[in-house]
Amino acid sequence: MSMTDPIADLLTRIRNAASAGHGHFVAPSSKAKEAVLNVLKSEGYIRGFKTEPTSTGQNDVRVEIKFGDGKSAFSEIKRISTPGRRVYSSCGDMPQVHGGLGIYIVSTSKGVMADYEARLQNVGGEIICRVF
Repeated sequence: MSMTDPIADLLTRIRNAASAGHGHFVAPSSKAKEAVLNVLKSEGYIRGFKTEPTSTGQNDVRVEIKFGDGKSAFSEIKRISTPGRRVYSSCGDMPQVHGGLGIYIVSTSKGVMADYEARLQNVGGEIICRVF
């Protein structure tokens, strides 16, 4: 059975692992998921991730959740743009999460990046998710 929204599945796995207090989880790998995980890692919301081959030929990605004082590094991670409703924003209209305390992950023509990087490079794109 094919998955309708693999990015939403990844974000749900991150939320579930963090709320259950698990240090890591495994999910199917893809280039889009790895791009989102790269942004989360560079912003300090996850400890890291690595791709592992499986016996079926499909790679899995093992993600390590970052905790501090028993709590995860984020309090909210929410999908914004869905397959049924795409949300785009230009550089000038790019929203901020709680006055810049969180980030939006944006898919631009120059790659997947955080909202402030998109503003610095003067590009807009599809808003993938919000992390706070």
